[in-house]
Amino acid sequence: MSLEIKVPAVGESITEVTLAQWLKQDGDYVEMDENIAELESDKATFELPAEKAGILRIIAQEGDTLEIGAVVCSIEDGDAPAAGGADKKEEAPAEKEETPATTPAKDDPENPDSYAAGTASPAAAKILREKGIDASTIKGTGKEGRITKEDAEKAQAKPAAPKSESKPAATAAASAPAVAGARNERREKMTSLRKTIAKRLVSVKNETAMLTTFNEVNMQPIMDLRSKYKDTFKEKHGVGLGFMSFFTKAVTTALKEWPAVNARIEENEIVFSDFADVSIAVSAPKGLVVPVIRNAESMSLYQIEKEIITLATKARDNKLTIDEMTGGTFTITNGGVFGSMMSTPIINAPQSAILGMHNIVQRPVAENGQVVIRPMMYIALSYDHRVIDGRESVSFLVRVKQLLEDPARLLLEV
Repeated sequence: MSLEIKVPAVGESITEVTLAQWLKQDGDYVEMDENIAELESDKATFELPAEKAGILRIIAQEGDTLEIGAVVCSIEDGDAPAAGGADKKEEAPAEKEETPATTPAKDDPENPDSYAAGTASPAAAKILREKGIDASTIKGTGKEGRITKEDAEKAQAKPAAPKSESKPAATAAASAPAVAGARNERREKMTSLRKTIAKRLVSVKNETAMLTTFNEVNMQPIMDLRSKYKDTFKEKHGVGLGFMSFFTKAVTTALKEWPAVNARIEENEIVFSDFADVSIAVSAPKGLVVPVIRNAESMSLYQIEKEIITLATKARDNKLTIDEMTGGTFTITNGGVFGSMMSTPIINAPQSAILGMHNIVQRPVAENGQVVIRPMMYIALSYDHRVIDGRESVSFLVRVKQLLEDPARLLLEV
């Protein structure tokens, strides 16, 4: 008796997912609750577990878009392979040894079984065919040397060997003129996450009255504080003392004084939050994600640092849940880690404001009538002018600057 495995409901607003990757192959024996595939929604990537033990029969293919409730695969009754079974498989007849392990037995996209170990998965085979690349020339990084979708996307066609010049002169003249340099192109289907990011960014641009105000921060006081206490801080709390915790703490303090920056529009009402759920923009392998630090206003520096590390690690491993990425009231993004000097960050709807951090550069500044060199950072606040007035936005950013340039205020909350 077989059991159909269907796409589970993963959130009220999610109606479809993309089958990102099979973690097991057709015909494999799987244990109950063993993860067999990765599904990608417009908000997160999550794993699909087996609901019973048995033999996996794949129905949907990598790259397919599936509605909630659609059948992904089935699991048939079957026993785990006996010990030593793998050794028997290796005893192949001598005449079959002439076939290279990387050569597909058949090239039949309708039959997943035709893709043996060491060859391309269905999704990878399709990409390689479109590129005109022979699968036998690709070294797979998947299980048992199987060529994955990522391998196929990264693969580049090798330049063709020069042909004989014995063709007639008239034919040679009709040939296309030679072009120096490679002119390859490749196409990739947009993931659900990337499509959602694109849709939301355009929506924010078209539906909000977005402005950006700038300021600059002398980072010397924070750098001196970190240098003085970083070893003691790490020894006591087990985490490093980074810039993001100072910025998060400064933002939560300023939000208490300027609550409109922490508000949002819902239909004909403005909703003010008396708590600060701070979203931290993180660049993940599959795109930008924004996990949320809940109740950041009540957290200490080391608690913020620990939460940032936890969320950033989950983001890199594609393990963030939908709940961990929804419900923020204000966002901080750090383009400085990539070398950005200044930018205008786009609001993370339905929030009304976002703070952009940038790289720290040694620049000459005036202090007490003297020109001195200081580590300076530009900061930018993009905000929805429908909710936040100019006075509030500028005052908020000035307050953040004051707190960062005198970090003792963050600890004393003055």
